[in-house]
Amino acid sequence: MNFKLKKSETLFNGKIFDLKVDHIEYDSGNLGIREIAVHPGGAATVAVKDDGKIILVRQFRYPIQQAILELPAGKLDKGEDPLVCAVRELEEETGYKTGKIEKLGIISTSPGFCNEILHLYLAKDLIPGNHNREEGEYGMEILEFSLDEIDRKITNGEIIDAKTICGIYLAKNKLN
Repeated sequence: MNFKLKKSETLFNGKIFDLKVDHIEYDSGNLGIREIAVHPGGAATVAVKDDGKIILVRQFRYPIQQAILELPAGKLDKGEDPLVCAVRELEEETGYKTGKIEKLGIISTSPGFCNEILHLYLAKDLIPGNHNREEGEYGMEILEFSLDEIDRKITNGEIIDAKTICGIYLAKNKLN
């Protein structure tokens, strides 16, 4: 590192993330400011049915004002194990429980301004049940696609969600 932290302050404490501003001084003596969205992280699951179909959800995302296709996912509660979050969110959003789940890896969603880390999982041996959605998820749709269909949707721009694209990429080695 070629800088020293001079001052750090939290400007906003929100429900989803906090906003922190760090004042730094480079070794050259020049000053800089770094604005950071502080996020607890989350977990997402590539859920594969016995017939090979992958479960995605379509939900409205307020910041981009559109409904998008994505993996079932959610934010970590404070101190929560990412595996617990992945299992909870899978059931909450889709109704499915899993008999077999393994970690695929982690991704840094937007490291230029946000510290969010997402934990990606592969779930198999799915057991159908009832979802338990939060109020903002009531319009969510559950859809099933083959890996080839998902590849086409990524290629043609129907799937634009980064965690979904990354999760599918990481899952391919396990599924083929």
